[in-house]
Amino acid sequence: MDLSLLAALNAERQARRATILVTEMASGAQRLVRQSEIDADPLAAQLDKQLRMGKSGMVEAEGTSFFLTVQAPHPRIVVTGAVHISQAMAPMAKALDLDLVIIDPRSAFATPERFPGVTLLPEWPDEAISRIGLDGYTAFVALTHDPKIDDPGLVSALRSNCFYVGALGSRKTHGKRLERLVAAGFDEAATARIHAPIGLDIGAVSPAEIALAILAEIVSTLRGPRRKPA
Repeated sequence: MDLSLLAALNAERQARRATILVTEMASGAQRLVRQSEIDADPLAAQLDKQLRMGKSGMVEAEGTSFFLTVQAPHPRIVVTGAVHISQAMAPMAKALDLDLVIIDPRSAFATPERFPGVTLLPEWPDEAISRIGLDGYTAFVALTHDPKIDDPGLVSALRSNCFYVGALGSRKTHGKRLERLVAAGFDEAATARIHAPIGLDIGAVSPAEIALAILAEIVSTLRGPRRKPA
């Protein structure tokens, strides 16, 4: 591999941006395609499909074989709220190979005993998120019902290019949430990104069922046609 391609791959990996290395099998010629460049590439449909699957593979176009090496950041879920739903979500997320980060300044809730093996940040969301960052391979989920905790996280998520933003609460609760976000300067197009009520409509009642519905919606958004990166 050309050293300049390797350097570019490493730079994109460090920045948590997706790339695909396209290798023409007959000639060995290679080129690097960043996610933001896919639509303009002759192999756009194949590149988009492999990236959504997160898998490398062989494709053919007009009688020519190409190997697509997909380099995608590991998907993660950032949650505000060390609550029963996030407790149920933790083992499911692990089984789905999704990294989970729980943010909650209430140290009595965010404990290793309640969340074994999970990254816990007992801080206010604006402080934690400013350090860990949010990107196009991050899903943000607000679960506390407490505006002092959820709203700062939602503000950060809407200012980022998170692939998914969801918030727990009834339509009435979400209506009041939207009023606060509009007052904070967000327009209708921005707030429309929020999945609320959160999760697929499966009639979920228990914390485990709600966690399942949320994760199903996250996976559907991750693997379905992706929003163009900002």
